[in-house]
Amino acid sequence: MLRQYELVEKVRAYDPDADEALINRAYVFSMKAHGAQVRASGDPYFSHPIEVAGILTDLKLDDETIVTAILHDTIEDTVATPEQIEKLFGPSVARLVDGVTKLSKIEAQSENERAAENLRKFLLALSDDIRVLMVKLADRLHNMRTLHHIKNEDKRRRIAKETMDIYAPLAERIGMYEIMQEMQQLAFRQLEPDAYASITRRLKQLHDAGGDLVNRIGLGLQLHLNDHGLEAEVTGREKHPFSIWKKMAERHISFEQLSDVMAFRVIVGDVDQCYQALGLIHQRWPMVPGRFKDYISTPKRNGYRSLHSTVIHDSKSRIEIQIRTRHMHEQAERGLAAHWAYKERKPADDVKVPWISDLVEILDHAASPEELLEHTRMAMYQDRIFAFTPKGELIQLPKGSTPVDFAYAVHTDLGDQTVGAKVNGRVVPLRTILDNGDQVEILASEAQHPQPSWLRFVVTGKARSGIRRFVRHKERDETIELGRKIYDEIVARLPSPLGADALKRAVKSLKAEDVEALMIKIARRQVSDVELMEALMPGSAGGDVAPRPLGQRTAISIKGLTPGVAYDLAQCCHPIPGDRIVGLRREDEGIEVHVIGCDHLASGVDADWLDLAWGDGSDGGTAKLSVILRDVAGALGEMAGILGAKGANIVNLQLAHRDGSFMTFHVDVEVHDLAHLHALVAALRAADSVSQVERI
Repeated sequence: MLRQYELVEKVRAYDPDADEALINRAYVFSMKAHGAQVRASGDPYFSHPIEVAGILTDLKLDDETIVTAILHDTIEDTVATPEQIEKLFGPSVARLVDGVTKLSKIEAQSENERAAENLRKFLLALSDDIRVLMVKLADRLHNMRTLHHIKNEDKRRRIAKETMDIYAPLAERIGMYEIMQEMQQLAFRQLEPDAYASITRRLKQLHDAGGDLVNRIGLGLQLHLNDHGLEAEVTGREKHPFSIWKKMAERHISFEQLSDVMAFRVIVGDVDQCYQALGLIHQRWPMVPGRFKDYISTPKRNGYRSLHSTVIHDSKSRIEIQIRTRHMHEQAERGLAAHWAYKERKPADDVKVPWISDLVEILDHAASPEELLEHTRMAMYQDRIFAFTPKGELIQLPKGSTPVDFAYAVHTDLGDQTVGAKVNGRVVPLRTILDNGDQVEILASEAQHPQPSWLRFVVTGKARSGIRRFVRHKERDETIELGRKIYDEIVARLPSPLGADALKRAVKSLKAEDVEALMIKIARRQVSDVELMEALMPGSAGGDVAPRPLGQRTAISIKGLTPGVAYDLAQCCHPIPGDRIVGLRREDEGIEVHVIGCDHLASGVDADWLDLAWGDGSDGGTAKLSVILRDVAGALGEMAGILGAKGANIVNLQLAHRDGSFMTFHVDVEVHDLAHLHALVAALRAADSVSQVERI
């Protein structure tokens, strides 16, 4: 643990004007406030905020941020009050500590309806001062470093998943790649221990076989650049296990098929030398097509700048190379922290965090905390592409975006009114995936409205939020219309005409807010025929008619369907809880539920499309896998053992075909949800006897 004078010296080393008395006062206050509290490791609790402050000194943050780190747990975990913090350390520190405390409350209420409101407040605090997030990221990083001290495995996995889903993406979005990678690595080790162990073992085997191959290739790169008069610093490393596992999952390949497991960084003096180094490298080694990205001319949304390329080296290995200046490297290491002008206690003018305002807008329309979290992940954790408006304005979007995503990124109203699009002057379907550098013109009409079918191909949270908002309004109108039809049928069964105030009395008697709310309750069978008849005309039901039952919940519930409506899970794609789903409704037939992206949806052009989602408590489904095994003794047993260890039940197993030294099996497995299926697939892909795994 950093001692008091050591912490002060670390801050003064990069900020001689730092308020030394403020830091000392915070150190003593926090130590006294936490008192005899201890962590799971047995260390004094006070050591945690000091280590968090130490992480932030490595990022060279200002004294107010360091003091906030020292105090960040005092309000939540001790008797200290916000008023004390403001009195002793000033309103700015008090505001920062309050912002960090709000995010801690979000974690504790992750399944509570108040989570969305807490997250909204937190994002608004971020838009005012990004240092709140920097403190919280350092807090989470230190917690992950000490996670192994927690004995409860379920708690460790919950914290690791939260880190992977929320905090690592947040670190990436503000450019703190070193923190992001360390978080991912530590979380991956907890969430997929078998895959982590397998990849680590194979990396060690490669290292033992190749010796100091990374150093030899790095030295060769540096000598090549130096021989052509370019001074450069070259460093290399093997990729992290999580990065390798992610590429295996994205490309659906085994470890042996993955050829690029080494990455190199070239640091030069200025931007011109970046392109000079790129040219010299491409002259010497052939570039892998499609693997070059220029983040200098078109920086990432978090400000990241660098040239990326993959080449085939003399050793026949694919190697990734990043080329940047020292200034770019500083920002890549520290992200927005590199822009923080600690002497002025504010960020430099070029610090922009537009994704925060995007999320705040999505917050206004999200129907649930779960939907909000989905949009948050989309907005924060996807590779970016760059497209342009006809006037040349740059629009950054996630990889895989379509013209509809583009339209919503420009303005919500434009997205709602989209009827067509031109890409590079040519009319294209709205589901067309945009490429880097495309110029996109959106064709709009005020008479247009969002189509539920767009949900099959849009990828941004903003687009999905806009479409779902319209779908919810449309569903509400349809539900009200259905309720009115049922109401009219019931009124027709009454023994005499209704009085003028009968409906108003029924609204009050049945505890509905208004007439429309009553119609919704009628359509959803929340009010029985008898109850409605009695409310409209007391004594009209006769008293001997039993109330109509409201229906019982099944193991699988689907949002977006009127209760009682029949549906089937499509056998072509076998939807399971967690899949994005859509319903096809044909005249005189039930509703068929498909996974969005199912090939059979093409036959649904004559059907009504319904936007659906899994209901609360949905659990269980059957997934079909195609597993290619190496034809070696025990391969089938190893596959079955992995599935059993992961809690999956094999309900059908078929040998599809045998090809030389490989066997392809079609396996039907019962799983809890999509996350469970992903865990199965990841565990299978890490096994030595498994060559390939695909979901059918």
